[in-house]
Amino acid sequence: MSPSVPGPRRAPGRGRRAFAATWWGQAWVTSLEDSSLDSGRLSRGRTYARKGMVGAVTIAPGQVKAAVQGSRPRPYRSAVHLPALTGGQWDTLLDTIAARAGHLAALLDGEMPAELIDDARHAGVPLLPQPTELDPECSCPDWGHPCKHAAALCYAIATTIDDDPFVLFALRGRGRDDVLTELRARRTAGRPVDAPTAPAGIHAADAYAAWTAGAEHDPGWPGLPGLPAHPAALPVSPPAGSGLVGADLERLMTDVSARATRLLSGDTTTLHLTQHQDAVRIAASSPGPEWFHHLIQNTGANPTTFARLTRAWRHGGPTGITVAERPHSPEPSAMAAARTALTTALAEMTDTPVRLRAWRNRLTLPDHGIQLRLGPDTRWYPYLQENDGEWWPAAPADTDPVTALTAIWQRSGM
Repeated sequence: MSPSVPGPRRAPGRGRRAFAATWWGQAWVTSLEDSSLDSGRLSRGRTYARKGMVGAVTIAPGQVKAAVQGSRPRPYRSAVHLPALTGGQWDTLLDTIAARAGHLAALLDGEMPAELIDDARHAGVPLLPQPTELDPECSCPDWGHPCKHAAALCYAIATTIDDDPFVLFALRGRGRDDVLTELRARRTAGRPVDAPTAPAGIHAADAYAAWTAGAEHDPGWPGLPGLPAHPAALPVSPPAGSGLVGADLERLMTDVSARATRLLSGDTTTLHLTQHQDAVRIAASSPGPEWFHHLIQNTGANPTTFARLTRAWRHGGPTGITVAERPHSPEPSAMAAARTALTTALAEMTDTPVRLRAWRNRLTLPDHGIQLRLGPDTRWYPYLQENDGEWWPAAPADTDPVTALTAIWQRSGM
């Protein structure tokens, strides 16, 4: 994957669809426009893109960046973030493509088959961006989300996506060469005809439902065993050359036992975790730097994103991850009430007016580097803007937005 690409190779005409001729390029533009409620800023963004005010574009896993010339002499730093796929999602996507020879042939021809997108979506893998996934940012003072500069970047990159659908793969985490190498390996790999088939097993949710049904209808159903005081030792060492270490397996055994006990006690919060969420859960238990590195490596996660989600888990568990990854649109009355409460509290906390910006489930104090996010559990999750410009979870959530704010007010340096 090339670290940067030039601007659009053809000058776009008028209208929204002028930036994308293909259906997948138009899907990118639609995701941008569906994520914004400000048609004026989108219109100015299209104008900026047509005038060639977007500089060289840098594409990396999970983001696209460019300098965008605005009204000031110095260009602004604009970016658009898109969640990278996890290792498990990549395996599913690549298996889906490899299952049909026509998918790969179309991609090599510069086409994105609609059937590929449908198959991937049915398997739970979003290749094309959803409206809630595009997360723009910019160094300009504009409060818009997106501002006109980030919107211009989105429109400009649509033409590149038009010409090369592999750009979408790159934004999701893997470049053309990596994807093609993996696909070739899948197409050439074969299983011996007489190879035994592994048992299908039982889904954890089904096993839990069967256990709870038995416990409810049988008074003599055995109770929960107590956890051992010390982790159980493996009866034998792992085979030489397997790459497995006994201490690591013992740690996983202890983790599984603890999860099973919590599950049988009625705590189902970890029952439906995805692979990448479970990796974050393990990392949040502070297993050490070596485990942290291996979890990132084996899931294909972006290290910074993984670290941010680990902190989100420590402050809010599975819901904390949801709040970190996916903005949503709550009831307007809830946001209005919180904004009123914060405005009143801020008037008492400082002598100077404080800007308060609202977008979807987020209330941001841009001059103070503070953000509160309303979770689906109706709690407010505090975030601080770190030196890297990204928003990081900063404290446990609270049902009261003022309490959530005061928990990090001093830490913001105010």
